[in-house]
Amino acid sequence: MKVGRPLVLASASPRRREILTTLGVPFEVVPSEVDESRVPHGGTPAEYAIRVATAKGADVYARIAARADAPVVLSADTVVALAGEIFGKPNDDEDARRMLGALAGREHTVVTAVAVFDGARGPRTVAVETAVVVDGLGAATIDGYIASGEGRDKAGAYAIQGLGGGFVRAIRGSYGNVVGLPASESLELLRGAGVVLEWP
Repeated sequence: MKVGRPLVLASASPRRREILTTLGVPFEVVPSEVDESRVPHGGTPAEYAIRVATAKGADVYARIAARADAPVVLSADTVVALAGEIFGKPNDDEDARRMLGALAGREHTVVTAVAVFDGARGPRTVAVETAVVVDGLGAATIDGYIASGEGRDKAGAYAIQGLGGGFVRAIRGSYGNVVGLPASESLELLRGAGVVLEWP
């Protein structure tokens, strides 16, 4: 692998760090300070996720743009969509219970938007969608999962890479997208920004 410009990940998410590390892309972390609840909700789930990802990246890019090494910033946002409703991170355990109850026994869509800021032009973005089918879940299973605490900071109140994977019946599309960062599409954006010159 050959890399060019340095990369800054505008996220404290350990899942996104793991995916970039697995791909072999070097980066540093500068978490965004954007309050996601203040981003307007309208439009499709993909449009909303792109707005949030772009706001996160713009926040970090504004703080580091003057650096001499001219880093590229990658930001992302993941949402769950079901029947026109967007599920972000649950507000509390009751909100998580509502989300999991709605997802149980049905197919939903996980949307992750990725934005890359390289200074040469406006951010380049992509939104990737993955269909996820969840088993029917009884109240005891939902309560037990909520008590684990795993889904408290996850879109849709579950984590497919953890205990939550036990009630995912099937997925159609990118697994990494459900975890929080679509690998192939992110690499393509990083190639375009001059971060990844040759891969692998």
